[in-house]
Amino acid sequence: MTPAQYPTAQHVMVLYTGGTIGMQASANGLAPASGFEVRMAEYLASQPHLHLPQWRFREMDPLIDSANMTPAYWLRLRQAIIDAIDQDGCDSVLVLHGTDTLAYSAAAMCFQLVGLPAPVLFTGSMLPAGVPDSDAWENVSGALSALAQGQPNGVQLYFHGALLAPTRCAKVRSFGRNPFVALKRNGGATKADALPGELMYRQPKHEASVGVLPLVPGIGAAQLDALLNSGIEALVLECFGSGTGPSDNPDFLASLQRAQENGIVVVAITQCHEGGVELDVYEAGSRLRAAGVLSGGGMTREAAFGKLHALLGADLPLAEVRQLVELDVCGELA
Repeated sequence: MTPAQYPTAQHVMVLYTGGTIGMQASANGLAPASGFEVRMAEYLASQPHLHLPQWRFREMDPLIDSANMTPAYWLRLRQAIIDAIDQDGCDSVLVLHGTDTLAYSAAAMCFQLVGLPAPVLFTGSMLPAGVPDSDAWENVSGALSALAQGQPNGVQLYFHGALLAPTRCAKVRSFGRNPFVALKRNGGATKADALPGELMYRQPKHEASVGVLPLVPGIGAAQLDALLNSGIEALVLECFGSGTGPSDNPDFLASLQRAQENGIVVVAITQCHEGGVELDVYEAGSRLRAAGVLSGGGMTREAAFGKLHALLGADLPLAEVRQLVELDVCGELA
């Protein structure tokens, strides 16, 4: 469907989490600041040519630099989005978020808000509102305009005029107006036929513990065990190339096998910007599979991390979690 074929937004809830977009100078440098609603209203009032929907504003507590984002905060943000739609009478949500972890949060919300009957856009800025050459107002007004034109239900990332699928993109630049890019990752995975009711947005979710470990030359079982023994429920294993690792290290493989026996879900993704994991191509990958490692296909780190949090946070049976990891749920493997 084209944007014109989707319902246009009439009442948007703007959720302000902090981030660069609303930061102001402090004794220790730029810091999240309250009062962004007034500044936003003043700017939009100065742009009468824009055709924007009505909007309301809610300031999350606490306001944070997105470097301090946590899965616990995700659950509060999730509930704020649900409340905006189910209780406050809004038909769309715009989340203002710092760019450093914006892709993580947007991807996580894709899995946390399955079935939400409303569009949700995430945006932010690389420079604070009001400073020279800031991209703040163009992203705020652009996102509101995009909602006014009509958007599909579900979560998208808006930046510099582009709409991106959060489960297929990442922040790849620390500068400029285009920090986010849709990664050329492998797709084509089987779509999950029917999702369990526990994943639907109205069902309660709890925080999960998920680790991430990038492989490097010489990594051993000691580093892996330290993470596996830290209490995590799942591990995103960032492998070389198409899904290879130290397959000639029996202790490393034994640690992965113990993880499976202990109910820890280990998912392999690639460190490469393009492509994905195919564990059966090389012996070094097939040995990981034999040790219980699941294939993350072309999933990004952000998508794999958010997906595991949602699956585990829904209290699904372990066998169902392992099955859904390798199926497409929210476009992450499409």
